[in-house]
Amino acid sequence: MSNYVDFSGRPFHFIGIGGIGMSALAYVLAKRQIPVSGSDLRPTHITSKLESIGTNIFDRQEASNLEFFRSSESGNRVLLTSSEILAPTSKSTLPQVVCSTAINDNNLEYKAALELGCPILHRSDVLAALISDYYSIAVAGTHGKTTTSSMIGYMLLEAGLDPTIIVGGEVDAWDGNARLGQSKYLVAEADESDGSLVKHAPEIGIITNIELDHPDHYDTLEEVVNIFQKFADSCQSLIGCIDCDTVRERFNPTITYSLNPDTDADYTATNIDYRADGSTALIWEKGKALGVLKLRLLSRHNLSNALSAVAVGRALGLEFGAIAKGIATFEGARRRFELRGEVGGITFIDDYAHHPSEIRATLAAARLQARPEQRVVAIFQPHRYSRTLTFLTEFAESFTHADLVVLTDIYSAGEPNLGQISGEQLAAEMAKLHPKVLYQPNLSLMSEFLLQTLRPGDLALFLGAGNLNQVIPEVINTLCEPAIATS
Repeated sequence: MSNYVDFSGRPFHFIGIGGIGMSALAYVLAKRQIPVSGSDLRPTHITSKLESIGTNIFDRQEASNLEFFRSSESGNRVLLTSSEILAPTSKSTLPQVVCSTAINDNNLEYKAALELGCPILHRSDVLAALISDYYSIAVAGTHGKTTTSSMIGYMLLEAGLDPTIIVGGEVDAWDGNARLGQSKYLVAEADESDGSLVKHAPEIGIITNIELDHPDHYDTLEEVVNIFQKFADSCQSLIGCIDCDTVRERFNPTITYSLNPDTDADYTATNIDYRADGSTALIWEKGKALGVLKLRLLSRHNLSNALSAVAVGRALGLEFGAIAKGIATFEGARRRFELRGEVGGITFIDDYAHHPSEIRATLAAARLQARPEQRVVAIFQPHRYSRTLTFLTEFAESFTHADLVVLTDIYSAGEPNLGQISGEQLAAEMAKLHPKVLYQPNLSLMSEFLLQTLRPGDLALFLGAGNLNQVIPEVINTLCEPAIATS
């Protein structure tokens, strides 16, 4: 793959443009008035939004999509926008074709791009080029990247710094997973899942924590640490959470933060109060009290994320008052403990947690919010066979805060099923440690089961990075039907 990225006006074509990471890049490029096209297998609100700003979207991944860029008797042609026709141009306007790790050599569109001689870029190449094009803050870590990067972006936006933002989740404040600002600042989520983290060289890098989370790519934690060390070496300034043993023992951050006031971290918190409607804490900077920080997000892990945002704001010269004002009104990213509705006395929460550590933290937040008489019902879809098999014991131990656990089968995320693990096997392991574990093999049966099982007063928490959350509107709509019929 080529690593050179041309932002001078040469078009980009994204194979799999509807993905959360790909679509964010496509949005920023299109808003920068660069011709953008792409393909995806199904239309979504994300692809519709891209079309609304002039991106041409194909609903199939076929070689014919690239006919737009083939030579003709009148010369080579380039896709301008969805409303413009193709015009003669030079061979240099063959598109830069962008792929994610999910695109393989068997993809017909990818093969056609190679045959045409298009420059082929990995998604991370485009992000790395954008990071180099701005004064950038890149948020890395096994957990908390989306929330932390979104919080920092929102804080800078509220402080009047007008940042460009590229994150791995959707945020209501900018109605999506990206925004184009007019300042020099860029806030980006930097992903370690495929090793591409090493390409990024931001002014400010953040490491929230480090664990093994992608056994499909890494065999050991040591391999993960090596990737993060290369990232750390490329950052002009590194902000690190020393509550994480690996960060504390293996890294030497420029700026540190910790929820433990007994550490020598640059930013710490005392007088912490975790409540059902958020958290408050007194924030300290190198032994000096800055003031009280309030946030709407729940639990310890989100207060830690907020500390990193404070560190970034102070590094950029913001007054604590401006930092605290922005963080206080940040409502979080979608699918991060997102309230989806309250129907029939049942509260529906959607959360992206898919690693044992994330599940424990999210269930702790749910227990904090739940009333004493309220059941916490954890509905979980395991994500990837490799992750489920590697962390089988850890998953089995991570649901202690739930009163009832309901599992469905594993979401493959494109992995082949080698027959080594199943959702039913995970349920059996959980049942050894938890008194109430039930298994439903597919989403259709899950919907039916939940309609029979959930009762008024329940907090229903849907967990997973796959498509489990499709069940939520089905259940909610069915619960609403009797009320509509009698009105």
